[in-house]
Amino acid sequence: MLNRLETDRMVVRRLTTEDAEFMLDLLNQPSFHRFIGDRGVKTLDQARTYIEERAIAGYEKNSFGPFAVELKKDGSVIGIVSLLDRDELEDVDIGFAFLPAHWRQGFALEASSALMEYAFSDLGLDRIIAVTQTDNIASIKTLEKMGLAYEGVVRLAAEGPDLQLYAVNR
Repeated sequence: MLNRLETDRMVVRRLTTEDAEFMLDLLNQPSFHRFIGDRGVKTLDQARTYIEERAIAGYEKNSFGPFAVELKKDGSVIGIVSLLDRDELEDVDIGFAFLPAHWRQGFALEASSALMEYAFSDLGLDRIIAVTQTDNIASIKTLEKMGLAYEGVVRLAAEGPDLQLYAVNR
Protein backbone atom coordinates (compact mmCIF):
# COMPACT_ATOMS: atom_id res chain seq x y z
CA MET A 1 0.00 0.00 0.00
CA LEU A 2 1.36 3.40 -0.97
CA ASN A 3 2.48 5.54 1.92
CA ARG A 4 4.89 7.83 0.09
CA LEU A 5 6.39 8.33 -3.37
CA GLU A 6 9.12 10.82 -4.11
CA THR A 7 9.93 12.64 -7.31
CA ASP A 8 12.68 15.19 -7.87
CA ARG A 9 10.57 18.04 -6.53
CA MET A 10 7.66 16.47 -4.68
CA VAL A 11 6.37 13.93 -2.22
CA VAL A 12 3.16 12.06 -3.05
CA ARG A 13 1.59 10.82 0.17
CA ARG A 14 -1.69 9.77 1.70
CA LEU A 15 -4.12 12.52 2.60
CA THR A 16 -4.97 12.89 6.28
CA THR A 17 -7.62 14.93 8.04
CA GLU A 18 -4.84 17.43 8.78
CA ASP A 19 -5.03 18.33 5.07
CA ALA A 20 -8.61 19.61 5.50
CA GLU A 21 -7.73 23.29 5.03
CA PHE A 22 -5.89 22.55 1.79
CA MET A 23 -8.74 20.34 0.51
CA LEU A 24 -11.32 22.99 1.35
CA ASP A 25 -9.33 25.47 -0.74
CA LEU A 26 -8.75 23.07 -3.67
CA LEU A 27 -12.34 21.79 -3.83
CA ASN A 28 -13.66 25.35 -3.97
CA GLN A 29 -11.42 26.67 -6.73
CA PRO A 30 -13.48 27.87 -9.72
CA SER A 31 -11.35 25.65 -11.96
CA PHE A 32 -12.14 22.58 -9.81
CA HIS A 33 -15.87 23.33 -10.03
CA ARG A 34 -15.65 23.87 -13.80
CA PHE A 35 -13.58 20.85 -14.79
CA ILE A 36 -14.29 18.32 -12.02
CA GLY A 37 -17.43 19.46 -10.21
CA ASP A 38 -18.74 20.97 -7.01
CA ARG A 39 -18.34 18.43 -4.22
CA GLY A 40 -20.47 20.46 -1.80
CA VAL A 41 -17.60 20.86 0.65
CA LYS A 42 -17.96 24.30 2.28
CA THR A 43 -16.52 23.93 5.80
CA LEU A 44 -13.44 22.44 7.44
CA ASP A 45 -15.58 19.73 9.03
CA GLN A 46 -16.97 18.81 5.61
CA ALA A 47 -13.43 18.74 4.22
CA ARG A 48 -12.34 16.36 6.99
CA THR A 49 -15.34 14.12 6.27
CA TYR A 50 -14.56 14.26 2.53
CA ILE A 51 -10.99 13.08 3.23
CA GLU A 52 -12.24 10.30 5.52
CA GLU A 53 -14.89 9.07 3.07
CA ARG A 54 -13.03 9.53 -0.22
CA ALA A 55 -9.34 9.14 0.58
CA ILE A 56 -8.96 7.11 3.75
CA ALA A 57 -11.81 4.73 2.86
CA GLY A 58 -10.26 4.27 -0.59
CA TYR A 59 -6.89 3.37 0.91
CA GLU A 60 -8.58 0.76 3.09
CA LYS A 61 -10.71 -0.69 0.26
CA ASN A 62 -8.38 -0.54 -2.76
CA SER A 63 -4.96 0.51 -1.42
CA PHE A 64 -5.34 3.73 -3.40
CA GLY A 65 -7.41 6.88 -3.79
CA PRO A 66 -6.51 10.58 -3.87
CA PHE A 67 -3.03 11.45 -2.61
CA ALA A 68 -1.58 14.78 -1.47
CA VAL A 69 1.24 16.30 -3.50
CA GLU A 70 3.61 18.41 -1.45
CA LEU A 71 6.72 20.32 -2.42
CA LYS A 72 9.96 18.99 -0.98
CA LYS A 73 11.42 22.48 -0.66
CA ASP A 74 8.89 23.73 1.90
CA GLY A 75 6.35 20.95 2.60
CA SER A 76 3.43 22.92 1.16
CA VAL A 77 0.59 20.86 -0.31
CA ILE A 78 -0.08 22.05 -3.86
CA GLY A 79 -2.42 19.46 -5.33
CA ILE A 80 -3.69 15.91 -5.47
CA VAL A 81 -3.13 12.96 -7.76
CA SER A 82 -5.59 10.09 -7.67
CA LEU A 83 -6.16 6.53 -8.63
CA LEU A 84 -9.89 5.89 -8.50
CA ASP A 85 -11.97 2.75 -8.98
CA ARG A 86 -15.22 4.17 -10.36
CA ASP A 87 -18.27 1.96 -10.78
CA GLU A 88 -18.98 3.66 -14.12
CA LEU A 89 -15.61 2.75 -15.64
CA GLU A 90 -14.01 -0.63 -16.34
CA ASP A 91 -10.46 0.39 -15.46
CA VAL A 92 -8.72 2.38 -12.73
CA ASP A 93 -8.87 6.11 -13.45
CA ILE A 94 -5.92 8.44 -12.86
CA GLY A 95 -6.53 12.11 -12.21
CA PHE A 96 -4.99 15.26 -10.84
CA ALA A 97 -5.95 18.69 -9.53
CA PHE A 98 -3.60 21.47 -8.46
CA LEU A 99 -4.02 24.90 -7.02
CA PRO A 100 -3.86 27.43 -9.88
CA ALA A 101 -0.67 29.05 -8.52
CA HIS A 102 1.10 25.76 -9.33
CA TRP A 103 -0.15 25.22 -12.88
CA ARG A 104 2.13 25.12 -15.92
CA GLN A 105 5.20 24.08 -13.94
CA GLY A 106 5.15 20.37 -14.75
CA PHE A 107 3.93 19.32 -11.30
CA ALA A 108 0.88 17.41 -12.58
CA LEU A 109 2.98 15.52 -15.11
CA GLU A 110 5.72 14.68 -12.61
CA ALA A 111 3.40 13.50 -9.82
CA SER A 112 0.94 11.67 -12.09
CA SER A 113 3.70 9.87 -13.97
CA ALA A 114 5.17 8.65 -10.67
CA LEU A 115 1.75 7.45 -9.50
CA MET A 116 1.11 5.72 -12.83
CA GLU A 117 4.46 3.91 -12.61
CA TYR A 118 3.54 2.81 -9.06
CA ALA A 119 0.17 1.53 -10.33
CA PHE A 120 1.81 -0.56 -13.03
CA SER A 121 4.78 -1.85 -11.04
CA ASP A 122 3.44 -2.22 -7.49
CA LEU A 123 -0.31 -2.68 -7.99
CA GLY A 124 0.09 -4.82 -11.11
CA LEU A 125 -2.41 -2.87 -13.18
CA ASP A 126 -2.28 -3.55 -16.92
CA ARG A 127 -4.31 -0.54 -18.04
CA ILE A 128 -5.01 2.93 -16.70
CA ILE A 129 -7.57 5.38 -18.02
CA ALA A 130 -8.37 9.03 -17.49
CA VAL A 131 -11.39 11.16 -18.28
CA THR A 132 -11.51 14.88 -18.86
CA GLN A 133 -13.83 17.49 -20.21
CA THR A 134 -13.42 18.16 -23.90
CA ASP A 135 -12.31 21.77 -23.32
CA ASN A 136 -9.74 21.02 -20.61
CA ILE A 137 -6.82 21.45 -22.99
CA ALA A 138 -4.11 21.63 -20.29
CA SER A 139 -5.20 18.31 -18.78
CA ILE A 140 -5.43 16.69 -22.21
CA LYS A 141 -1.86 17.77 -22.99
CA THR A 142 -0.65 16.37 -19.65
CA LEU A 143 -2.39 13.04 -20.25
CA GLU A 144 -0.83 12.79 -23.69
CA LYS A 145 2.64 13.56 -22.27
CA MET A 146 2.05 10.72 -19.79
CA GLY A 147 1.49 8.37 -22.73
CA LEU A 148 -2.29 8.10 -22.58
CA ALA A 149 -4.09 8.12 -25.93
CA TYR A 150 -7.59 9.27 -26.81
CA GLU A 151 -10.08 6.39 -27.11
CA GLY A 152 -13.49 8.02 -27.32
CA VAL A 153 -16.28 9.72 -25.43
CA VAL A 154 -17.90 8.48 -22.22
CA ARG A 155 -20.53 9.79 -19.84
CA LEU A 156 -20.27 8.94 -16.13
CA ALA A 157 -23.86 9.91 -15.36
CA ALA A 158 -26.94 9.90 -17.58
CA GLU A 159 -27.33 13.67 -17.21
CA GLY A 160 -23.58 14.35 -17.03
CA PRO A 161 -21.38 15.90 -19.69
CA ASP A 162 -19.59 14.00 -22.41
CA LEU A 163 -16.02 13.31 -21.30
CA GLN A 164 -13.02 12.32 -23.34
CA LEU A 165 -11.55 8.95 -22.39
CA TYR A 166 -7.79 8.41 -22.56
CA ALA A 167 -5.96 5.16 -21.84
CA VAL A 168 -2.56 3.55 -21.63
CA ASN A 169 -1.64 -0.13 -21.37
CA ARG A 170 1.35 -1.41 -19.48
